[in-house]
Amino acid sequence: MSVNVIIGTQWGDEAKGKTIDILSAKSDAVIRAQGGNNAGHTVVADGVTYKLNLIPSGILHKGTLCMLGAGMVIDPRVLVTEMEKLSSYGITFENLKIDPRAHIVLPWHTELDRLSEAYRSKSNSSIGTTGRGIGPCYADKYERCGLRMYDLTHPDVFREKALATGELKNLFIEKVYGGKALDLEAIIAEYTDIGKKLLPYIDDVSVLAEKVIKDGKTLLLEGAQATLLDIDFGTYPYVTSSHPISAGVCNGAGVAPNVVDKVYGVAKAYTTRVGEGPFPTELFDETGDYIRNKGAEFGTTTGRPRRTGWFDAVIVRHAVRLNGITDLVIGKLDTLAGIDTLKICTSYRRSDGSIIDYFPSVLEELADCTPIYEEFCGFDDDITGCRTWEELPQVCKDYIMKLQGLIGTKVSMVGVGPDRLQQIEI
Repeated sequence: MSVNVIIGTQWGDEAKGKTIDILSAKSDAVIRAQGGNNAGHTVVADGVTYKLNLIPSGILHKGTLCMLGAGMVIDPRVLVTEMEKLSSYGITFENLKIDPRAHIVLPWHTELDRLSEAYRSKSNSSIGTTGRGIGPCYADKYERCGLRMYDLTHPDVFREKALATGELKNLFIEKVYGGKALDLEAIIAEYTDIGKKLLPYIDDVSVLAEKVIKDGKTLLLEGAQATLLDIDFGTYPYVTSSHPISAGVCNGAGVAPNVVDKVYGVAKAYTTRVGEGPFPTELFDETGDYIRNKGAEFGTTTGRPRRTGWFDAVIVRHAVRLNGITDLVIGKLDTLAGIDTLKICTSYRRSDGSIIDYFPSVLEELADCTPIYEEFCGFDDDITGCRTWEELPQVCKDYIMKLQGLIGTKVSMVGVGPDRLQQIEI
């Protein structure tokens, strides 16, 4: 028996999808623990590219139990569409389970997300959300007026709660933002039909997880987004609305933290982020453009171009400390091929001249920091065909070992391309 957690160590988009896919193949069950369709995982398998937003990539492995945990916020429309798309590839869902406690994203959440961002943009204070209604849905969860998967799959309960909450949301849409009220009857009719489709998949994920563990099987807990987007420990307010750290993943899955054996942290061989907020190692030159284009750094969910920069060891050390990371996975090393000189940020210099090697606790202090770099020889080799550590050029191995030394946690896998076969175990 083993229970493993996988999380992102940067600002998301670290190629977690491929790593999750690989670990899912060795797992009997997978739980997606938090977030919603604001996250996207891309998996390339047998020449087919799968883009997943809600369903764990374990669904690609027949026989793997795939679960959506109570900590998630699920857009039922997106879930059904994703299932239909995967069905076209011959994938079935007899092993898909959805916790009845997971909250659902409704049309008023996406509308309020859009309207609030437009309002903030007038004062140049927009957060840069994905517009998927995730924040407003989590807000309702904590205001205790949200609707859950249980409600969705019980028509009478859903109708009563949707009318009560929907009427209040229409007031906000009309009176606060000047928008157009939503047709609640149309929403209820559409979502009642969706609820009937999803009813067969409803089950208590926490109880199912306990059975997997007691049966001595392997369980993988999958976190969305990444550490620097955590609502408490990320670059607030430019963060997500949940806890994509290991403790939050356990909470959202309904699994006790003391059963976890390994925590895998995934990082790119460089750094990217989407949206607003300080980014100490960001590149605004041709190298940044080169990394963006070669690494296809455009959002799986939004298509937005990602900001790119050098690897920042300070933020990954922050992630290691918060998550208890035991194994680090470095992805997309192949993207750096063709760059003459590589840089790694080892610490920050503040405007008063002092140097810190830890991640500042607030946004204003981070914005005051400039990176201190160590430089390394680049490489031109095409490493996408490498399948073992020994096959990698020495300069690549030196780079990875330097990262390992700076971060203080062993690197156990290195990605050299998008396919699941292009992952080297060390």
